[in-house]
Amino acid sequence: MARPEHTALFRIQERYAATAAARARLINPHMLTPGEAVRLVAGLGGGSLAYTDDAEPQVQDADLLAALSLLPGLRAELDDLEIGLQVMARGEGATGLDTAEEAQRRHERLMGLTEPAGLWQVRCR
Repeated sequence: MARPEHTALFRIQERYAATAAARARLINPHMLTPGEAVRLVAGLGGGSLAYTDDAEPQVQDADLLAALSLLPGLRAELDDLEIGLQVMARGEGATGLDTAEEAQRRHERLMGLTEPAGLWQVRCR
């Protein structure tokens, strides 16, 4: 059975990135990523991106829900990236926040939200 994220991404791909003209408005015209899918649906639905032609379907509730279902994974990816950047910044003596205490609280909050993956898992624990 397909995971909900895969189903959502497939729906958006089929409706708004199925043709070469539709893919041309993507950052990477060869692969629709979850972040790009969310940006695409938000742009089309909000009017900041143009439809390729009259045959392209208008954004519907199901498209918006599909895009929304991709956000938790994107948030987790961004949190993991932020943890990694914090680890690197701390290694260089920088925090990116006003005080070391603020940086530590932010780091601890992020660590509670997500399990770091890959490279950061070793360095953060």
